[in-house]
Amino acid sequence: MRRLVIDTNVFISAVVFPNSVPRQAVDEAIEHDTVLLSESTMHELTGVLSRSKFDRYIRVEQRALFLAQLAGVAEFVSVIQLVRECRDPKDDKFLEVAANGRADVIISGDEDLLAMNPWRGVEILTPSDYLRTHE
Repeated sequence: MRRLVIDTNVFISAVVFPNSVPRQAVDEAIEHDTVLLSESTMHELTGVLSRSKFDRYIRVEQRALFLAQLAGVAEFVSVIQLVRECRDPKDDKFLEVAANGRADVIISGDEDLLAMNPWRGVEILTPSDYLRTHE
């Protein structure tokens, strides 16, 4: 089992588009690997999923159920070692989870993170690249 950090953009795509590659990657990660979260990454995901702009794609109750299920299977990491290395400082929180949680992989669609691959020995993969590692 690998230890994974999943960027908020991948989770959002997975929730909004149930037949998407990001959804397949999230399902694969939950089933076969260990998903790592921090208070900060969970807070961001919860905040983004609560936005009314997603109402036309998925009901609030379904989003809440996804968050509850995710919280039930993920490993929460305490962030002790801070990271300030990404060109987009808002993405440092994912690097922090990776560093503090001893992650093997970060799954992201964010170019600021993907440009750092590999980072401190951690692979940074798109959802489709992650899925290819499970074939």
